[in-house]
Amino acid sequence: MQINVYYAPEQNFQTVIDACNERANGRYEIVYRKLPRDADGQREQMVRRLAAGDTDLDILGLDVTWVPEFAEAEWLAEWTGENKSDAEAGVLEGPLETARWNDRLYAATKNTNVQLLWYDERVTPEPPETWREMIDMARQLKADGEPYEILFTAAQYEGLVVTYNTLVASAGGLILSEDGKSVVMDEGAIEALELLKEVASSGLTDPSLTNAQEQQVQQAFEAPDSNSAFELNWPYVYSAIQTANPERAAHLKWARYPGIDGPGKVTVGGYNLAVSAYSQHKPEAFEAALCLRSPDQQKFSAIKDGVPPTIESVYTDDRPLDPSKPEDAAENPSMATAYPMRETILESLQDAAVRPLTVVYQNLSTITSKVLSPPQDIDPRSTADELRDGLQKALESKGVLP
Repeated sequence: MQINVYYAPEQNFQTVIDACNERANGRYEIVYRKLPRDADGQREQMVRRLAAGDTDLDILGLDVTWVPEFAEAEWLAEWTGENKSDAEAGVLEGPLETARWNDRLYAATKNTNVQLLWYDERVTPEPPETWREMIDMARQLKADGEPYEILFTAAQYEGLVVTYNTLVASAGGLILSEDGKSVVMDEGAIEALELLKEVASSGLTDPSLTNAQEQQVQQAFEAPDSNSAFELNWPYVYSAIQTANPERAAHLKWARYPGIDGPGKVTVGGYNLAVSAYSQHKPEAFEAALCLRSPDQQKFSAIKDGVPPTIESVYTDDRPLDPSKPEDAAENPSMATAYPMRETILESLQDAAVRPLTVVYQNLSTITSKVLSPPQDIDPRSTADELRDGLQKALESKGVLP
């Protein structure tokens, strides 16, 4: 029996699959059906096949924003009984919220993600806790002739939406109501617009700010001639800089994402594993999905691929990857040696934010990134009105985007 898992490219995911196939002991074989690298391509391929009732899809790797849309379309099998209990056990509440829709569980969390503040201890020995502190520090560094730029994702795409959502949550605001059915855009949302405009207009960002996605932000910070002091990005940058710029990597430090009055409420990312409603092998698919995101496999993926676990206990698991052998930082690392930012990530996840949970999130994201771009042209009150109008129209539409 073959269990097909449709999932994004992940360097060591095949090793995870191999371990779960060994555990299955011949009862079934999990086969990795690699999706396109870009999120839009992943979603488009699965949407088209599920809309046609394709029974070849068993396990679906879903971005955390897709569960409501796919569940509402009745493409996902609900997790119930023992499967539900196993999928929820020990999972942090923020990531777990992304796997639910209408108070039902439709996926098991595989990995989560949160952005951190990355900095060079030689430039800024003490990191800022708020955006105001960061702006003031960058302004002083610039005056002193030191690297000073603040790097973050501000191109017209999902990365800009994530930046804005984190600022709104950090300001205690709401874009949509808690049930995702109406637009709020309260004072916290407007305060976030004011801050986004201020930093984008300050002369403290990279000149390519409006084209900056995660990779451009990463490359600008790790460049030998980098003029940056602060990078707001995902944990994968830790491993990337080790080979790209070993000198700066030796002085790389991290802290919680800055907020308004203290550390920010950062927006979670990540992937969930769902079972297709059209799968002809649902019992095996649920079992396989649970194995693919078990504590041991989440630990392996964190150490090998840098993706943060959703299960809280993994963060304090200090055993080496292979407990039967002595720990070695290169050959047999532990979370402590390979994932030194784990405590900061866990602390961030315990006070995290999620993107608005709604069936029409793709529409909301497209509208938001368009209205906010370029961020230096934001007029807080009128931009809030434009967002309020556009998002309300998106909520009134129904169905799955093509």
